[in-house]
Amino acid sequence: MLRRSLLVVSILALGAFCLPCRAQDPFQQEADQLASLLQWHPGSVVGEVGAGGGQLTLDTAERVGASGKVYTNELDPQKLTGLQKLAGDHSNVVAIQGTESSTNFPAGCCESIFMRLVYHHFTKPAEMDASLFRSLRPGGRLAVIDEEPRPGSSIPDGVPKNRMGHGIPQKVLIDEITRAGFKVESAHDDWPNQLYCVVFTKPKP
Repeated sequence: MLRRSLLVVSILALGAFCLPCRAQDPFQQEADQLASLLQWHPGSVVGEVGAGGGQLTLDTAERVGASGKVYTNELDPQKLTGLQKLAGDHSNVVAIQGTESSTNFPAGCCESIFMRLVYHHFTKPAEMDASLFRSLRPGGRLAVIDEEPRPGSSIPDGVPKNRMGHGIPQKVLIDEITRAGFKVESAHDDWPNQLYCVVFTKPKP
């Protein structure tokens, strides 16, 4: 009886130890939903803009497998160095220096592109939207995850004043991106971590 009680206590303790670890990964649920919306599969070619530490790039690379490819970029040199190291460790990842006006991805390279909490920092959104359009294949998808402006927050330096705070109104985002030639496929206001996600498509000829 004592042995059985000790076993139950050990199992409960192990569960208590593991649950916080699972809760600490704020990207997993978002990655799962992105994979579904953008129809990732082994062999897919995907781009991430403004990848930061590369957590979602790495997750994507694992999903598309050795036969797929992930183009990932950063404007910040220090973050780019981290992405280049990631690319050195994973043959299906290509790290690229982005600019304020271009992804610098090859033209028509991606079946889908995504970004998370990046769009509201664009200082040249019209140029970037045109670059995103060029980087996608016809019929490709663009997923933009962002947030509504935080009450009382400051607009990031250099971005258009219509952001109305740190973030971007979903309507403003849709207006800008559709102006570049994209079509709205779906909008998700219940995105994890109190964000929203809008999925656009590049029309086929």
